[in-house]
Amino acid sequence: MSYILIYIGSVFVSSVSQVLLKSSAGKTYDSIWQEYLNPKVIFAYGMFFASSLITILAYKGVPLSMGPILEASGYIFVAVLSYLFLREKISKRKLAGLLAILIGIVVFSI
Repeated sequence: MSYILIYIGSVFVSSVSQVLLKSSAGKTYDSIWQEYLNPKVIFAYGMFFASSLITILAYKGVPLSMGPILEASGYIFVAVLSYLFLREKISKRKLAGLLAILIGIVVFSI
């Protein structure tokens, strides 16, 4: 169970990283170098790297068949984080999709 929580933590870190990259992409920069070499982008890619390492650690106790199911929780994390920090709206269609993902995770877990 602890490895499953580690895996979900890794997915959460990756989701935060994606939201950071999206917030950085919404800004205009003076040069292409500043667009890709600013602190937000560098930190976000560092988080992606850390997430990969954490995922490798989690696979010590998580069956390979469960990995993609747990990874799907990232869609939920990104939607919620985008709503909270980027003020993106969650449409009924998107909500239905997130609910389907959540149901799939629960069904697989049972």
